[in-house]
Amino acid sequence: MIWYPWLTPVYKQLVAQYASDRKHHALLFQSIVGCGDQQLVQAIGRWLMCQNPQGEKTCGICHNCNLMKAGTHPDWHIVEPEKGKTAIGVDQIRLLMEVLYNHAQQGGVKAVWFPQCEQLSEAAANALLKTLEEPPADTYFLLSCHDASKLPATIRSRCRLWVLNCPDEAFSIEWLKRQNAGDPDSLKTALRLSNGAPIAAQQLLTSTVWRNREEVCHGLDSAFTQRDLLSLLPALNHNNADERIHWAISLLLDVVKYQQRAANFVVNQDCLSVIQRLANLASPQLFNCIAQNWLSCRYELLTVVGVNQELLLTNMLNQADQLLA
Repeated sequence: MIWYPWLTPVYKQLVAQYASDRKHHALLFQSIVGCGDQQLVQAIGRWLMCQNPQGEKTCGICHNCNLMKAGTHPDWHIVEPEKGKTAIGVDQIRLLMEVLYNHAQQGGVKAVWFPQCEQLSEAAANALLKTLEEPPADTYFLLSCHDASKLPATIRSRCRLWVLNCPDEAFSIEWLKRQNAGDPDSLKTALRLSNGAPIAAQQLLTSTVWRNREEVCHGLDSAFTQRDLLSLLPALNHNNADERIHWAISLLLDVVKYQQRAANFVVNQDCLSVIQRLANLASPQLFNCIAQNWLSCRYELLTVVGVNQELLLTNMLNQADQLLA
């Protein structure tokens, strides 16, 4: 299992609690995508299952450790939506409860992990409540989420919340440098586009998505310089149009930051020359107005079923052309 250094202090603190009387049977982990919450939960699960833990470490050789490595431990339950479904159903929870109230097959503890507990349907969440409040002996629940506010208050109140924060930017940049992920400006840009999550930044930098982003940034530069925003359509009209609009909006808002003497807060650090050039073309108010219009367009793309994407993007760019004229 891949391990990330910023997880170590949290892991040690949690394991110390499990090893003492301060443990809690249900932990709710909140983190943004790309912070390593899955690796943290899996490590805690391995420690809980290990028959002979060595302090904060697992022994790595017992039968339970081998089963966890193989992903076949019968008392380690991962609950996700069934194939073809987007939510965890009540029947899944009822079957899980039947299993949990039986003896552990390996004679130790039982643990349940919900990798995305926001996917619990209302009925499933209600079915889980009683067991979450009064679990069978030696049973632990580990719940992961990206936004705890989307969970029912009844679920949250029965768990101990742990917010997994991203490491600071300087630490993350040093880590990304060791992964040979790119030049310093690109590293900082990817981190800021990923809300500070180093794993997400690394994945962004080492995929074709990064080249797609560069295409959008260069296209935006050319379109504004030539005062022909409609020429940006081929760069935006793709399956991930919402993401591409996000990149474009980020660059427009960076122009406003630069114009307002807030260059330290610019996200796209690898596009400073583009930002400086665009800053001389129009007022902050105009760039902000265009960004707001593009945000509305992106919202429609994400929420309107069956929307004509090309037509929506064309209207968005035409409106920007009119504002720029």
